[in-house]
Amino acid sequence: MRAMKLTSAVAVAGALALGATGCAGSSGTPAPSAAGPATDSAKCEQITVLTNRTDIVDTTLAGYAKKFAAGNPGKTVKFQAITDYDNEVKTRMNTKDYGDVLLIPAAVSPKQFNQFFTPLGATDELAKSYRFVTQGAAGGQVYGIPQTGNVGGYAINKKVWEAAGITTPPTTPEEFLASLEKIKGSTQAVPLYTNYKDGWPLTQVETFTGIVDGPDASNILAEDKEPWAQGKEHYLADSILFKAVQQDLTESDPTTTNWENSKTLIGSGKVGAMFLGSWSVTQLREAAVKAGGAAADIDYWPLPVQKDGKYRSVASGDYRVAINKNSSCQETSRKWLDFFLGESGYATEQGGLSPKLDGPEPDTLATFKKLGVEYVELNPAPEGKEALLSDVQKAAEITFTDPTYRQKLVDIARGAAPGTMDSYFSELNKRWADGISTAGL
Repeated sequence: MRAMKLTSAVAVAGALALGATGCAGSSGTPAPSAAGPATDSAKCEQITVLTNRTDIVDTTLAGYAKKFAAGNPGKTVKFQAITDYDNEVKTRMNTKDYGDVLLIPAAVSPKQFNQFFTPLGATDELAKSYRFVTQGAAGGQVYGIPQTGNVGGYAINKKVWEAAGITTPPTTPEEFLASLEKIKGSTQAVPLYTNYKDGWPLTQVETFTGIVDGPDASNILAEDKEPWAQGKEHYLADSILFKAVQQDLTESDPTTTNWENSKTLIGSGKVGAMFLGSWSVTQLREAAVKAGGAAADIDYWPLPVQKDGKYRSVASGDYRVAINKNSSCQETSRKWLDFFLGESGYATEQGGLSPKLDGPEPDTLATFKKLGVEYVELNPAPEGKEALLSDVQKAAEITFTDPTYRQKLVDIARGAAPGTMDSYFSELNKRWADGISTAGL
């Protein structure tokens, strides 16, 4: 099963370079004022749905298609599963042939939505029923709705933590580090696994962004000249990582880590915890079972910070489901979209939050529910500042979805590079402040 990576308002998405030939519209086309065509202009006995889920296209997705056909006589769904999804689909979008229903490639910018996708409804109206609608919206209209939602936290092997006498999630960074020390002292497990070599898992601590500053965290970050000042979100995230490495609470040689193997390590109790999105829990539970343990050995806990006595977790959407505006099967496509998002059960079966506000919560987040974790959705950038955060990251040469700066942090912490935590945080603050100046603030 594929690894899913960080998707949040701090992710950097480049503009999609599409030729004009074959495109339905231009960047100057005004956004429609209402939902697009609701009827089919052809017989539409079968619609084509593009998906990146090559691993479940012939099993889970086929089951959804069968259920959809049973409720819509004469209508069937054909899936096209694509391995290199983003690259292949954005190329196909230079024509009108990119399926009837698809997942919006990450590189498509909001200003391009109305060129390629059917509006699904007004943002304020759909927000009454769905989560994450602003992530697929432009000009007051929604063009895509995430197929599932992920939240931030960390995965644990409960048996390891219980062996160390820990049965409840830490509430502070200090308590978290003390818990790792207990694991080190009373078990043979590696307390925290960084997955340094693969790199991308280090970016998972970016989900600290929002647990203190709330929905406007990314917009605050874009204009904050000292994000690594004590008490701020990036200080919290990166100081925990630094101190864990410095105190020998992580793997002995981070240059030899391996993502696929790490799933078996935590599943078998050789690792105590890993910072990962909630999407990881189903994979780690499968690994636990294969290693001779039980799915229940793996739990998911909120990040060790509380705001006003409550845990918070940033929730963000996965790929956004949309309808090709050139499709002659608008009505049938919309029926499939509504079924898939609201009735299929895909989100919770994959361990994610349902895009429906009244949808069921997955058992992977049972501990979150018990603790009353508050979910935070990050607000989009204000008008005129949509590119500010990405511009600052580029100018500062600090990209939050790139592991480079955190790999250096780990290197400093383990003595493989010169410096201290304070000196590195000062360097990061200076680079960020210079980046803000370069970006025009």
